[in-house]
Amino acid sequence: VQLQASGGGLVQAGGSLRLSCAASETLSRFNVMGWYRQAPGKQRELVASISRGPKTTYADSVKGRFTISRNNAKSTVDLQMNSLKPDDTGVYYCNAGRVVVGGNLNFWGQGTQVTVSS
Repeated sequence: VQLQASGGGLVQAGGSLRLSCAASETLSRFNVMGWYRQAPGKQRELVASISRGPKTTYADSVKGRFTISRNNAKSTVDLQMNSLKPDDTGVYYCNAGRVVVGGNLNFWGQGTQVTVSS
C-alpha cells in the first residue's frame, strides 16, 4: 500500500492549506483513514480521521477549523485546514488502517511539512 501526501507548505497565521492523500488501493479496503502530525520534539498525534461510514473525528485543537473528507472514486483523503495557527506547524502524515484477523494493520505516507508563521 502506498500513500502519497501532498499540499503542505508555508502559510501565515490565519491562512488555509489543503492536504491530499492519494492511496494506491481503493479506500474501501481500509476501515479508517486519518491525518496525523508531529511537531518538533513532540509525539505524533491524531489530527482527524474518517471511517467508511463516514464518521469523522477531530482533535480538540482543530475542531471547527479542519475538515477531513474522502473521495472514494479517486481514492483520496483530503484535510482542509483553515484559520491556521503557529501551533499547527509540523509534519503531517496520512494513515490508513485496516482490521485483519489477529489485529490491525497501519500504513503511513511519507509526510508533508506544514509551517505556519506568526
